[in-house]
Formats: sequence, structure tokens, C-alpha cells
Amino acid sequence: MTPPSPPPLTRFRRAGDLVFTSGQLPRGSGGAIVEGGIEIQTRQALANLSAVLEEAGARLDQVVKVTAWLTDAKLMPAFNAIYREFFAEPFPCRSTVICGLVAGDVEIEAIACVR
Repeated sequence: MTPPSPPPLTRFRRAGDLVFTSGQLPRGSGGAIVEGGIEIQTRQALANLSAVLEEAGARLDQVVKVTAWLTDAKLMPAFNAIYREFFAEPFPCRSTVICGLVAGDVEIEAIACVR
């Protein structure tokens, strides 16, 4: 059996002073979705986002826009609590969408300005 090929995407792209990231799932170092509730999954997805930004030469405090996807609106309070651990005021602009996800209960992408 042939292993599945990686998805057709890149972890980040730079366009001038902007860094765009692909959505980060709550995958641990082994590639599997971390076990646990939305708090653990959000922390992992944001840690993954931070790592991708670092790889691109950016930081979380340079993020100007976040898009987040959750599988259930009831997860919002816990998601917001963990989100505040990673982002301070002035918070990035943010859109949050409730939908079905391929894996996990949260996915997060960002745009950072590295001027």
C-alpha cells in the first residue's frame, strides 16, 4: 500500500512584510492529534503556529489577523481563555468559524507583519 502523499500546501509564505501561515492543527511532534479537550488542542495548535511563524522569521506579537475554526460554538469560552495566554492587547483581528474539521477540534492560521 502506498502511503498518502502530503497535502498540496506550504507551512508559510512571505509577501513583502507579510507572513501568511497555513492552518495549524493540534498535532504533536509525532504528527497525531494530541489527546485531550479544547484547552490542550488550542495550546498545541498555537504552539505549532508560533513555530511556523518563527521558521518564517516572525513572532506571535507581530500577528495582525487570525482565522480560527472550531467544531462547536460551546468550545469558544475555553478557546478564548487559552488564546489570551498567547496573544495580548491589542489583540489581532480575528474571525472564528464553526465547522467540521478534518482532524481535531481547532485549526488556526495567521497573518503577521514583520516590518
